[in-house]
Amino acid sequence: MSFYAHHGCFEAEQIVGTHFSVSLKLYYNAQKAIESDNIQDAVSYLDVYQVVKQEMEKPSHLIENVAWRIKQAVMQKFPAIESVIVKLSKLNPPLGGQVELVEVEL
Repeated sequence: MSFYAHHGCFEAEQIVGTHFSVSLKLYYNAQKAIESDNIQDAVSYLDVYQVVKQEMEKPSHLIENVAWRIKQAVMQKFPAIESVIVKLSKLNPPLGGQVELVEVEL
C-alpha cells in the first residue's frame, strides 16, 4: 500500500510530508474461505486497507508509532486475525544523503 503522509521528527516532514509504503502479513485460519471461495468467509482486504489508511492519516513523529498503531487497529477491527506483521517504509527520508528508504517491521 502506498501513502503520502506527514510522519517525522523534522518540521519539514510534518509540513511537506513524504511517500510511505506499508505491507502487512495477516495470519488467520482461512480454511473456511479457502473451501467456500466466498468473501464473506475471509478478511476483506478493502476493509484492512481502510484501517491502514485511517492510521496513516494521523501524523506521528516516529514510524515505529505508526506501525504499532496500524498493528493494534487491525487486530482490534478483525478478531479472526491471530497475528499481523506490519512493515512500514519511509521513502527517500531527509537524512542528508542518498537514502532509498528506512523501515520498521513489527
